[in-house]
Amino acid sequence: MRQKLLLIFHIVLLLPLTGFTQHPTHSQTEPALHTGIEPQPLLAQAIRLKEALSFLGSSLSNEDEKRLMALQHQPLTSEIVKQVQDILDPYCLALVNINPESRVKVMRGAARAKLIQNGWVSYLVKVYNEAGITAKLDVQSPNAAIPLHAPSFDHKVDEKKILSAGQVANRFLEVQIYRNRPMLPNLSGLALEYAVVQIYSKDAGQREIEIGFHVGQGTQDIGFRNTVNILFSISPSVKVTLRVKDDDGSPAMASFLITDGIERILDDSIQTIENAGIRLGAAQRDWKSMFASFRNYKVPATLVGIYPLPARRVAAYDEYPDFFFQPQIYRSDGEHVLLPPGKYNVTVSRGPEYIPQKTQLVVPAGVKNHAASFQLKRWLNMSKLGWHSADHHVHAAGCSHYDSPDEGVKPNDMWRQAIGEDLNVAAVLAWGPSWYHQKTFFTGQNDPLSTAKNIMRNDVEVSGFPSSHAGHIVLLRLKEDDYPGTTKVEDWPSWTLPVFSWAKSQNAITGYAHSGWGLEPSQPTKELPNYVLPKMDGIGANEYIVTVTQNLVDFYSAGDTPAPWELNMWYHTLNCGFTTRLSGETDFPCIFDERVGMARSYFKSEEKLSYDGYVDAIQKGRSYISEGNSHIINFLVNGLESGSNDSKLNLNRGESVRITAKVIAKLPALQDASGAAIAQSEFMEPPYWHIERARIGTAQKVRVELIVNGAPVDTAEIAADGDWKDVSFNHKPDRSSWVAVRVYPSSHTNPIFILVDNKPIRERRSAEWCRKAVDQCWKMKQGNIRADERADAEAAYIKAGNVYDKIIQESK
Repeated sequence: MRQKLLLIFHIVLLLPLTGFTQHPTHSQTEPALHTGIEPQPLLAQAIRLKEALSFLGSSLSNEDEKRLMALQHQPLTSEIVKQVQDILDPYCLALVNINPESRVKVMRGAARAKLIQNGWVSYLVKVYNEAGITAKLDVQSPNAAIPLHAPSFDHKVDEKKILSAGQVANRFLEVQIYRNRPMLPNLSGLALEYAVVQIYSKDAGQREIEIGFHVGQGTQDIGFRNTVNILFSISPSVKVTLRVKDDDGSPAMASFLITDGIERILDDSIQTIENAGIRLGAAQRDWKSMFASFRNYKVPATLVGIYPLPARRVAAYDEYPDFFFQPQIYRSDGEHVLLPPGKYNVTVSRGPEYIPQKTQLVVPAGVKNHAASFQLKRWLNMSKLGWHSADHHVHAAGCSHYDSPDEGVKPNDMWRQAIGEDLNVAAVLAWGPSWYHQKTFFTGQNDPLSTAKNIMRNDVEVSGFPSSHAGHIVLLRLKEDDYPGTTKVEDWPSWTLPVFSWAKSQNAITGYAHSGWGLEPSQPTKELPNYVLPKMDGIGANEYIVTVTQNLVDFYSAGDTPAPWELNMWYHTLNCGFTTRLSGETDFPCIFDERVGMARSYFKSEEKLSYDGYVDAIQKGRSYISEGNSHIINFLVNGLESGSNDSKLNLNRGESVRITAKVIAKLPALQDASGAAIAQSEFMEPPYWHIERARIGTAQKVRVELIVNGAPVDTAEIAADGDWKDVSFNHKPDRSSWVAVRVYPSSHTNPIFILVDNKPIRERRSAEWCRKAVDQCWKMKQGNIRADERADAEAAYIKAGNVYDKIIQESK
């Protein structure tokens, strides 16, 4: 099965250094020694159990291992059956009896009830299978219930769904039957066999845990006899303090991916893996699958054994707000993580300008505290060159976020995400889900956490609103976040133009989000540009085809939908003389939830870093977009830099232009399996923008393309070795044109407009495409526009059509 990767680090997998062996003690119930059992299959299963326990770090004692292995050389008699039980029963946490009617009864086993905080301990479960069934044995516990509520996308969370602090506190457990090799996913049907149950506790101290077993719905015995309540003693983990230094030696916040390499959560069947979504824990599996099918989201099979366990993370109550849907955690210099003694692989990084550092961390036994030092290493520092990174589309609620125990996460939680990914500007957008709660963080100013190097601000995405069908829109630098005359979301306009007009009236800058959704060509094509009519059936830049004609749209989002779908409409409107700029976005944690800034803008501020400077740079085109692994700066046409003089260059007919830029790209010298999977995947599969898609074959090279009116007219190949390259092109335009430079699909400059003999840019085929797109958009959207707004909307669509008709007439 081909694994599709979404920009998550590879790790070398190692076994844990220290296991927690379960030794016998007096049991509450002496396990019965069963007779009449076939010795050969029981012994074979016992040998596999030994191997599984060793792999999981909860080995049998050396003496018991020797006793068990010696049985292989004994005659296959009833004595083998007795000896196997004598060896294994003291390791059993529970005794399960399945009667002939498949009813399940559970009793306490002999094993000591001891766990380790933030770590896994494995026990045996003795199963007497009178029914001879071959179903899956499942384990359950109310203490392992999901400690959060998946987002409902409601504007305000239903009070019935709110989890109390007490409910969350009692959901500290993860419990799983281990089904991976060498174990079998189902019961074998043998009258006697053993299963492995794994238990993870988030807490330390004494905890009473209720554990039950069943072999399918309705198989529990009556009178609560399929559960057992056990008082566990849970040892505290080691407090591991992380010393994190930036490339220049200063303290820093970084991303830490900590694994031990053991897949405990799933069996290895293809069906299970396909349906598992993020594969990080029960919480994700139980509800994240609704996104897995939408995004075809698969995490690499090597990303296993993650600490702290994501399924038990609850940002609202944890000491550090680690997100349960991410494998990584974020820690600043001097902060800590609780880990059991053992050996771990750690990948530490801080966004795309850093080189991931991989190291092994050994947490010793017998200590309360331990410290580890990490030195970050850059391959690039764009801020030193005067270019700052920004993501204009980040959410603190909805999609992967929970809406209970809190309605999304707090500003401090998002701040850590932005700092941990070295994002200079983060626009955190309140939107439909939990709108009324999240809008309380809106001030019309920078968040108080902002510093001279990093800015966070709360703004708005009009999504989950009546106009959403026509395209989600991003509003930056708002002073007021409530549409005039409205008291609730349902009162807002049902199409986008009035919202744009209102935002512009308060000097905000505006753009459409996730532009490509709904712009898929009605007939499949990979061509760019293409002249196939878009479907206009989505939530991307659909109504942009109308609003751009009234100069209401400042930027057009890119980076989080298929590149040809995004760029095709933008190219066509540029070919009609409109000057909307490009801006990069992630739509975290909706389209991508791995991290913020997966696609970002890099902008050049005229003065010191500020939010005003950021939006001004986006509005004027003094910026480019990138997924972080290629960059294009100092883009000049005859010495005119993008973003200067409105990016307009006047030229006399017959004159030539010289286009120059500095370009840098970084690819591994040898394409690995991850890179190959991305490069070979279809363009409509994420990640949509990635340097591996730009790689020339398997060489460490990419193409730098000169784009004129949407078409590549010249190309330069450069080594993607992490060094800056000077690139230049000569071009003689025969008519007014816009030009840009791209490494496709990894980075793209904003355009410079060349006006030959002061004539506007006009491409007849593009104008004809746009004119038809207006009609297609009206056809698809009119039914969702309220009756009392429809006449105004229709008039605006007609007006837009007239604009394109005029452009067609002006085109040669």
